[in-house]
Amino acid sequence: MCVDCGCGVDEISIDGRRAVVDHHSRKVSIGIDLLAKNNEFAVSNRELFSQKNIFALNLVSSPGSGKTSLLSRTLTDLKTSLSMAVIEGDQQTANDAERIRATGVSAVQINTGKGCHLDAHMVGHGVEKLSPESDSVLFIENVGNLVCPAEFDLGEAHKVVVLSVTEGEDKPIKYPEMFYAADVMLLNKIDLLPYLDFDVEQCIAYAKQVNPKIEIIQVSATSGEGLRDWYGWINQHRLIANNEPGLT
Repeated sequence: MCVDCGCGVDEISIDGRRAVVDHHSRKVSIGIDLLAKNNEFAVSNRELFSQKNIFALNLVSSPGSGKTSLLSRTLTDLKTSLSMAVIEGDQQTANDAERIRATGVSAVQINTGKGCHLDAHMVGHGVEKLSPESDSVLFIENVGNLVCPAEFDLGEAHKVVVLSVTEGEDKPIKYPEMFYAADVMLLNKIDLLPYLDFDVEQCIAYAKQVNPKIEIIQVSATSGEGLRDWYGWINQHRLIANNEPGLT
């Protein structure tokens, strides 16, 4: 865990420009200092999101889950009905941000270097650069990692964990903290199920074992299966977060 090993960094890159991140004396009581300082920034982010009615979602997964493809499909399908923006987190390259911008949606890339997750201060820098509109949805695509991002609150309304059927149904019990922290699990790439030995019901049972309240939506960014349910989840929970009328 980052709070034990201190793998956070003091310098990040946002769209190619270096930015300093103050982690506040990481050498002393590293776990307490890191999380306490992070939580302060998370509170600030959450206050800003609340003031501007920005519905922020923290997308987390292991590498190769299809998270960016799913996000790109989501942006393409919803951009005419929702104002959206994206913060992309990766250790290196701007490849994913470029894919997102190709959809016509604004994005900033945060490169964490040696860091294995985004933290709330990094996200604050990204929001400042991005300036998302009021009454919008902000997607924060975290660094591919099912361990450390579970510990760090970014000020988001919900963590959304993406698990692909190519990864194995036991991921929820191998990485329980992440699935416990998430409010919804998107089981992705279900179009590949005919070609895989993957037990969907067992995977769902494992996820519910770790987090009985987790919502599970089966989706495919390729075929479009389940995406209507995913989009419905976004709209419903955006209304709830913003205390807006129109719930059904």
